Amino acid sequence: MSVDLEQFHQVFFEESFEGLDIMESGLMELDLGAADSEEINTIFRAAHSIKGGSGTFGFTEIASFTHIMETLLDEMRDGRRQVTREAIDSLLLSVDVLRMMMNSVQDQTDLDQDRVNQQMAELEAILGGESTAEDASISSASNASVEAEEKTVGWKISFIPDESMMQTGNDPLRILRELQELGDTKIETKLDQLPDFNDLQAENCYLSWNIELRGDVSRDLINDIFLWVEDDCKLQIDAITETVAAPASTEAATSAPAQKPAEGANEKAEKKVEPSTKDTKPKKQAASGSSSIRVGIDKIDALINMVGELVITQSMLSLLGEDFSLDKLEKLQDGLGQLERHTRELQESVMMVRMLPISFSFSRFPRLVRDLSSQLGKKIELKMTGENTEIDKTLIEKIGDPLVHLVRNSLDHGIEMPDERVAAGKPEMGTINLNAYHKGGNIVIEIIDDGKGIDADVILKKAIEKGLTQENAKLTNQQIFDFIFQPGFSTAKEITDVSGRGVGMDVVRKNITSLGGNVEINSEKGKGSTITIRLPLTLAILDGQTVSVGDETYIIPLMSIIESIQIDTNMINKVGGRGETFKLRDEYIPIVRLSHIFNIENAKAEELQDGLLVVVEADGRHCGLFVDDLLGQQQVVIKSLEQNYQRVPGVSGATILGDGSVSLILDMPGLLRMSANK
Repeated sequence: MSVDLEQFHQVFFEESFEGLDIMESGLMELDLGAADSEEINTIFRAAHSIKGGSGTFGFTEIASFTHIMETLLDEMRDGRRQVTREAIDSLLLSVDVLRMMMNSVQDQTDLDQDRVNQQMAELEAILGGESTAEDASISSASNASVEAEEKTVGWKISFIPDESMMQTGNDPLRILRELQELGDTKIETKLDQLPDFNDLQAENCYLSWNIELRGDVSRDLINDIFLWVEDDCKLQIDAITETVAAPASTEAATSAPAQKPAEGANEKAEKKVEPSTKDTKPKKQAASGSSSIRVGIDKIDALINMVGELVITQSMLSLLGEDFSLDKLEKLQDGLGQLERHTRELQESVMMVRMLPISFSFSRFPRLVRDLSSQLGKKIELKMTGENTEIDKTLIEKIGDPLVHLVRNSLDHGIEMPDERVAAGKPEMGTINLNAYHKGGNIVIEIIDDGKGIDADVILKKAIEKGLTQENAKLTNQQIFDFIFQPGFSTAKEITDVSGRGVGMDVVRKNITSLGGNVEINSEKGKGSTITIRLPLTLAILDGQTVSVGDETYIIPLMSIIESIQIDTNMINKVGGRGETFKLRDEYIPIVRLSHIFNIENAKAEELQDGLLVVVEADGRHCGLFVDDLLGQQQVVIKSLEQNYQRVPGVSGATILGDGSVSLILDMPGLLRMSANK
């Protein structure tokens, strides 16, 4: 019976992307010179797992490409090659190419073969063009006199697997095939431990082997093949030597061609690779988020405990209901209170399952800052705090691109060139700080730089030129900085590959508000800037304000609400052909009548003074929603209308209230667009 390996592809890709993250973070931390054994081994094991897995599933191009990377890492690992800046840069680019290859295979799109070939050629040039530590050692002995010496011409290997080896996912036959690729091989199979047929257990390994391998093969290559099974077997490796005459003079020898380590024992290799929490973009998040999530056993245990408590409470209520009488009313009320408490705790436990540390988004930025600061000729240090702050997995996947844009802007527009910083009395090295923390029911993400800050006068002048405000308008710095989020707004003198094209910041705000969040800029000229993003912890549950319009009830997200006021008709202005506006302090805001938007004929408040105005923010603009009354605040579970019915303009979702009725959750940007078209 054949096994359909496609069912394991998703797990392979997820673990391989984690392996790439581990490789990138490890390469970023490597010091030049002799490699740190622990760091280089971590990188090597990640590459080895990716190569083994890709070979198992038939992704031969990925396996071949990773093999070249693995060869370079292996030479660094055993001291034959020093860690150089060139090698690190090339390996980092190779990680990018490998990620591109995996995305291409996963999404079944065309592979950029030219990019793959170019990077393979660069790796091979490094492998063939640099003299290694081993080469130098051989060179130093080139003037030795002719004398007899012992030369290793092969190896004798005794390989006795434990009975349980195959139960760990390791296949001895794959290991034997890998050995055969290294040179001329004679294999003797030992059957002395083989039991009678009736005693055979299919999952046990009863065979062992004596192997004679001849060829120019290093001991390290053989060790690599047995790397993942060394704890599951008895292994003895002895050299086969011959007496030969050494030449009087030799050219600098090159190291033996690197051979492919074992792909067998792949499952064990993958188990040794721990998921990174501090590295580059984990997956192709913008295009298609992962369909699975890894959950800590502590969260699962908490969930199971809560379900157990619910079962106990349900049993207690069932007993009360069998022969209920009024004297049991107090016990019934206690039981219902207990049920409510356990349900709330269960809800919290379930939501925690979806929570991941924000480090999965932050992890891409060390590489980004390193590459762009080098490209721009700037010296920039990245500091990250609050990486363990947890946020909903869906938000992590969607916040990545806006964060990248904001950090790139800080790199390009915020931090000055080293000579400018010194002239301004600052240290040569600029600093960008990524900070995350919980505040109330939200997560706050800050991008802080100590650069030149934003000149409010320049922004205001540009806004006046574009007709976004009047020349005599009295605006706060916060209001002036908000112009930056207008489409096409840019004050950059030169267009660069990094930023300054006048696009992006409006999209950043739009993407963040679509997640139920907001973004604001605070800056001081000459001191630096802080961009603050506030997001809900999850997209599945919403804190909302329930309002009534006629017989209908609607939910307004609390994060969108600025204030609720009763209307003074003296402050109402009717603009011909453009509806009504209300003067709130120094700002005129449009009034949106929900009864008109949703065609509600029995609205109780027809006159503005008879209802309430809920002032909300959407896409950086303010508007007033005219409603009959405020009913109260509550936490609601969001149900998708698009999945269960169809997309409805002005509505982001729906929820079921405590009385069983359905209430629509309002979409603020959508309502503004609808009111403009009325």
